[in-house]
Amino acid sequence: MEAESSRPKGRKDTILALNAATEDVNLAEKTSSITPAKVVFGSVGTFLTLIRVRLLFFSNGPLQVHI
Repeated sequence: MEAESSRPKGRKDTILALNAATEDVNLAEKTSSITPAKVVFGSVGTFLTLIRVRLLFFSNGPLQVHI
């Protein structure tokens, strides 16, 4: 039951989860010593950022920018 209640709900929580995931991937990229892994982490970080920007840009409400 806890797994269901701890899931993010709403656009705001989704964006917070994407921000956290992006930070984790960026940290993994910086600490990794394996070159192919750095490339993968960089690509995933870019992809997560694009998803976050798309969610912000195509929201139904006014455009919100989180810095």
